[in-house]
Amino acid sequence: MTFTRLQMTLIAAFGALLIAVTLYAWGQPLICTCGEVRFWVGSVFSSGNSQHIADWYTLSHILSGVLIIVIGRLFFAQVAFAILFAIAIVIGVGWEIVEHTEWVLGLFRATTINQGYVGDSVLNAVADYVWMLAGFFTAHALRTVWALALMALFELSAALIARDSLTLTTLMLIYPVEAVETWQQAINPNAPD
Repeated sequence: MTFTRLQMTLIAAFGALLIAVTLYAWGQPLICTCGEVRFWVGSVFSSGNSQHIADWYTLSHILSGVLIIVIGRLFFAQVAFAILFAIAIVIGVGWEIVEHTEWVLGLFRATTINQGYVGDSVLNAVADYVWMLAGFFTAHALRTVWALALMALFELSAALIARDSLTLTTLMLIYPVEAVETWQQAINPNAPD
């Protein structure tokens, strides 16, 4: 099975449309309720976090795409690119929709750095999906060692600067650690004294 560039673009666009229509139908705002569209929000504690085009969690979405390629190369070398691309689409669309179920929103609110999380704007969710695809195609173009280096750079940057990353978010969802929560909240300007 192979896809032409046009077919891949149409499939990816359909995924973005499915995310947008689903989240809008579920009541997520199209853009930030502040009425602005910004490219970057640099604080995980900002009310604009997860509402605009990019933020520190963008790195996690890029890494999701990179991980699909790296895992494919390391453990499933015989799997065709088209299959990996289909997996990336399903994971990207699936996560953006599942992330906005009340169950997952409740998990985030209860155990992570973003306890007031209300979900993404439609713009942010679609952007997250596009960033994931960008990570997928970037990793496909890189040698595995460089894709792994990119993963380490993004994880360390997000963890050290924003105090959250794909690894830390996953840890806090699966097995919350009070010391990590305390460390994360130390930079929260809204934290109670």
